[in-house]
Amino acid sequence: MKKVAIVGCGGSGKSHVARELGRILDAPVTHLDAAFYDDEWNALPMDKFTDVQRELVAQLRWVIDGNYNSTLQVRLEACDTVVLMDVSTVAALYGIFSRQIRHGAGHKGNGVHNRIHWGVIKYVATYRRKMRPRVMAKIEEFSSGADVVLLANRRQTRRWLRKVAAEQS
Repeated sequence: MKKVAIVGCGGSGKSHVARELGRILDAPVTHLDAAFYDDEWNALPMDKFTDVQRELVAQLRWVIDGNYNSTLQVRLEACDTVVLMDVSTVAALYGIFSRQIRHGAGHKGNGVHNRIHWGVIKYVATYRRKMRPRVMAKIEEFSSGADVVLLANRRQTRRWLRKVAAEQS
């Protein structure tokens, strides 16, 4: 496991898993929200964002978290492992609100990028019905040869991270 793409709904735990895997694997971690948005929440033009990801996946080792379905193919074609944070809608909604309470709003520099508004809530609430099938189709189409790990809840995630850590020891 040297090149890991972590995808899933907002509030599912992608950034936490990325930080832990980066530590366990001794690999650089990139949170795509940090690459896509500046401090004032201005988005990077999509062509530049795609180029940034191409540079990232050209490295020998990496962990990248973020959905960004329009550029997901770049990461899927380059990774050896895909981690899909496949938590329930309730768990994801809990995740975005508890993160806001714990960390406050804004960019925190550790993968925590909080900005809750109606669009974010709607995206999280409809992710499993609308976005998940599209993500699954892209994983099927573009991640040939990669190991695919589906993590459905926080307990399963902790268990999997302990297993990966034990395998690396």
